[in-house]
Amino acid sequence: MAIDQEKLDQFMGRALGDIAGTFHAALVLIGEKLGLYKALAEGGPQASADLAKRTKTTERYVREWLNAQAAAGYVMYDAKTGTYSMTEEQAFTLADEASPAYLPGAFQVATAAIKARDKVESAFRTGDGVGWHEHDPDLFEGTERFFRPNYAAHLVSSWIPALEGMEAKLKQGARVADVGCGHGASTVILARAYPKSTFVGFDYHKPSVEKARQVAKRAEVADRVTFEVARAQDFPGSG
Repeated sequence: MAIDQEKLDQFMGRALGDIAGTFHAALVLIGEKLGLYKALAEGGPQASADLAKRTKTTERYVREWLNAQAAAGYVMYDAKTGTYSMTEEQAFTLADEASPAYLPGAFQVATAAIKARDKVESAFRTGDGVGWHEHDPDLFEGTERFFRPNYAAHLVSSWIPALEGMEAKLKQGARVADVGCGHGASTVILARAYPKSTFVGFDYHKPSVEKARQVAKRAEVADRVTFEVARAQDFPGSG
């Protein structure tokens, strides 16, 4: 076997990057869950002990987490002062949940997909499918969290206006079906923007429909938004 060392090095570098990304996904979610990104973004340059105190966590773990984040380019490290910080871009994507570029939800989707490995492996052997409902619950939550910021930033401001005549119909009062509504993020955003219209979200995944109903109730739009369990192939909407 003749091995081209340069090509081998290039491939190994690519593979090691993928491996590092796999490990890093969990660390991103830990940082979000514990409020490490937000505390770092809001508090300015901090030592690991400072960040641990602000977040009520253990310094040793926070220090290791910060070093991994700095090595990956997710936070900044100042060797002279021994402090860590975040650039505006890093904070925009990792600490600001209202940002259209907020990323932790995507990492949640990635880790959830890995949890389905055994089921997907079995499907390779049997040829059967792996249903959306068979995935880890993190997939449903992560998908909503990944897409919601974009819906909030663009759905009403640019996507609906791009559909000729649609905005006028919604303002006047229309009946809208949101097929494959998931947790209802887009449905609720539309309902709040167009109070004269009524909306029905359909999804075959019952837990997502139940979650969507809770979201609509909290957003105080349940009077004009309902959610039903139904498949895209045969949902009962008409007109």
